[in-house]
Amino acid sequence: MFTKDVLADFDCFLMERDLAFEGIVIGGAALILMEIVQRKTDDLDCLHPPIPATILAAVDEFAASRPELTLRRDWFNNGPASLTRDLPPGWLDRTRPLFTGAALRFHTLGRLDLLRSKLFAYCDRQEDLDDCIALAPTHEELAEIEPWLSERDGNPLWPEHVRRSLNTLKQELSSDR
Repeated sequence: MFTKDVLADFDCFLMERDLAFEGIVIGGAALILMEIVQRKTDDLDCLHPPIPATILAAVDEFAASRPELTLRRDWFNNGPASLTRDLPPGWLDRTRPLFTGAALRFHTLGRLDLLRSKLFAYCDRQEDLDDCIALAPTHEELAEIEPWLSERDGNPLWPEHVRRSLNTLKQELSSDR
């Protein structure tokens, strides 16, 4: 399971091997590093750039050398990379610093783009509601993101599904405040 401590340990692991990596991280790992959520996650999702083979080999070696951490072999991955095609233009310019270690340097998406990524995951999988609540989007932010979100799937039922999902989120946010 990924935690801040795992990241610090992996950073030292890479430094000892004279390896370094800089990338853009999203998902639960980003929220953990931003201290928006206090939980563990199964992986660290790197949106961009593609993770080099040398780093991926180190990811496997690190996981194998620390079985007590119960890390998946692909705990550090480019799983969400396809999202780069969907984010609004200029997303790369809106990133912000997230973590700076000896060998690792991470950024994350700007607020609205990070919300877009989490809201899309929530609508797509219906598993990210708690993370969306933790991000506490405003009604204005949700209104701005909804048209973009409604266009993310070609299924004719998708826009209605998005509307219902956002209404559920709004209800949850209203009851939490």
